[in-house]
Amino acid sequence: MTVRDALNSAIDEEMERDDKVFVMGEEVAEYQGAYKITRGLLQKYGPKRVKDTPITEIGFTGIACGAAMQGLKPVLEFMTFNFSMQAIDQIINSAAKSYYMSAGAIGCPIVFRGPNGAAAGVGAQHSQCFAAWYSSVPGLKVVAPYDSDDARGLMKAAIRDPDPVVVLENEILYGESFPVTDEIISKDYVLPIGKAKVMREGSDITLVSFGKMVGFCLKASEALEKEGISCEVLNLRSLKPIDRESIAASIKKTHRVLSVEEGWPQSGIGSEIISIATEECFDDLDAPPERITGVEVPMPYSVDLEAAALPTVDDIIESTRALVGK
Repeated sequence: MTVRDALNSAIDEEMERDDKVFVMGEEVAEYQGAYKITRGLLQKYGPKRVKDTPITEIGFTGIACGAAMQGLKPVLEFMTFNFSMQAIDQIINSAAKSYYMSAGAIGCPIVFRGPNGAAAGVGAQHSQCFAAWYSSVPGLKVVAPYDSDDARGLMKAAIRDPDPVVVLENEILYGESFPVTDEIISKDYVLPIGKAKVMREGSDITLVSFGKMVGFCLKASEALEKEGISCEVLNLRSLKPIDRESIAASIKKTHRVLSVEEGWPQSGIGSEIISIATEECFDDLDAPPERITGVEVPMPYSVDLEAAALPTVDDIIESTRALVGK
């Protein structure tokens, strides 16, 4: 099952399960979605529940927040999370804070979803990773699926959650296929928000990542296995709340940790991983915790410069060798 089909089927099943769920965003209806995530939903549920919007993120995000506060469950698509900057006031000051500021009287069960981070050749204004931005905000939950398992389970969890949830997808992953079990394709399959997954067991070092970079870590670990280096790969899945317990348990097992992300280095997810490592596992570390990030520069449009600005499998292999000492 492709990640695209996993997301589409999860939204479809949740709309069928709960008539309060509706979809809105730019080109989600008549055009079937810019990335075809909402394919077929207009024909099945009609224009009242699958709504095309004008190109005004602050406007339709405000409408979605108001609808959520009145008991509906909007699934709001941003064509790219870069465009969510137009709606940042509604996401932070309306959705994230209302439950706390109303002493629990006003909930906001809303899903903000769309592609996050770099795609390919789309320039600086369409390539930014917002994982660190949104995961720093109290009141928001933030998840980042890697494979079809993640996509189905986390999307269903996000739609059923009573709080606002940011779902950071990746455009490059939409077309990738992953094996799925009968359990994963069950309509009742829901993953817990706040729980990481060990994708590969290892003993020499923990590679921690989320989204597309999980795949890079798995490829690096396969190459390193041939050199006698055993890597444990931890897929965070959830960035807020982050699974401190699983991160710490893995580091205490391997005694080394390398965080990998596409986002910028300062105040990034890697900074949080290193903080957890030093706070929870300081006496268990055999080497300083390290991170690989995107380069601190707006994303270049040039193909060669874009490649140089993002982490690679070779970067992970080289850093792991250095940390393990082989």
